[in-house]
Amino acid sequence: MNTPAKETSTLAITSLISGILGWTLLPWLGSIVAIITGHMARKEIRNNPATKEGDGMALAGLIMGWAMVALSILSLIVIVLFFGGLLAVLGVTAANGG
Repeated sequence: MNTPAKETSTLAITSLISGILGWTLLPWLGSIVAIITGHMARKEIRNNPATKEGDGMALAGLIMGWAMVALSILSLIVIVLFFGGLLAVLGVTAANGG
């Protein structure tokens, strides 16, 4: 009984590498590519479970991609709130003649 060797999904490898790049060299671009290729890889693996593998790599790329996007959005919100609050304090101080 020879079972055919499973092939690792190229999209899963791309997702993992892009997820790593999203945290190092290409923050937004790498993360978006990791998310897109991760979803595509997981669908490919689900549709061909006998011939494809690499779901863990695809999932790792997805997690890294979504984590970077979420962290970026939260950072942007914190920055806007900080500088908005700073402007409000400065506005009140200037209005009171201080």
